[in-house]
Amino acid sequence: MQKNSPEIIFENDDFLAVNKPAGLLTIPDRTQSEKSLKDILIEKYGAIYTVHRLDKDTSGLVIFAKNEATHKYFSQLFEERKIEKYYLGIMHGTPTPPSGIIDAPISEHPVHKGLMTVHRNGKPSSTGYEVLEANKYFSLVSFHLHTGRTHQIRVHAKNIGHPLACDDLYGDGKPVLLSSLKKKYKLSKHDEAERPIISRLALHSYKLIFTDASGQAHELIAPMPKSFRALMQQLNKIG
Repeated sequence: MQKNSPEIIFENDDFLAVNKPAGLLTIPDRTQSEKSLKDILIEKYGAIYTVHRLDKDTSGLVIFAKNEATHKYFSQLFEERKIEKYYLGIMHGTPTPPSGIIDAPISEHPVHKGLMTVHRNGKPSSTGYEVLEANKYFSLVSFHLHTGRTHQIRVHAKNIGHPLACDDLYGDGKPVLLSSLKKKYKLSKHDEAERPIISRLALHSYKLIFTDASGQAHELIAPMPKSFRALMQQLNKIG
């Protein structure tokens, strides 16, 4: 299996749920410049239908349908918000209060193409959040999407003053280095340069809850990325 190859979390005759690695497009972009998750799945399954997508740099659960009827059913589920979507993210600092709902309308940025922004004339957008772990530098947060706008969690995180770690669009985009947090950091003898604890966008599609067309209830989970856990453990050691 290739590096960054997608892991199948669930599969039946009608659909499959995949744990998409960070850095892989969900579906081909306009330029067809690089292989997407959908391209990889087409090689394996033949026909495959896009239900929803994740940003390239976000990891986690993506559902694909195997036939038109299931595609139609899932598209309707997403449209009617009958699928519960939970994400894990690492934010700079700690939001207060430690749990709540961010209600802030989102629209396309008037100047910067491809960016979204909070704007009073934007589409209603709602994100529930709960801090799971925190230290003085970062917090591990569970997000519950009540709407599905482009870059919603990233925009809302920035809007409350706690952008996601390593977000190059809405935060500083910098990788997290232990040396920048630990006063007496020493590089190990074997390493020529320090390796970041995390350098990818700290956002992961963690859990999807829904009922399929046959009436079967599903709660699918893509485990938290190891880099998220590593970062929180390292920072908790520093105190």
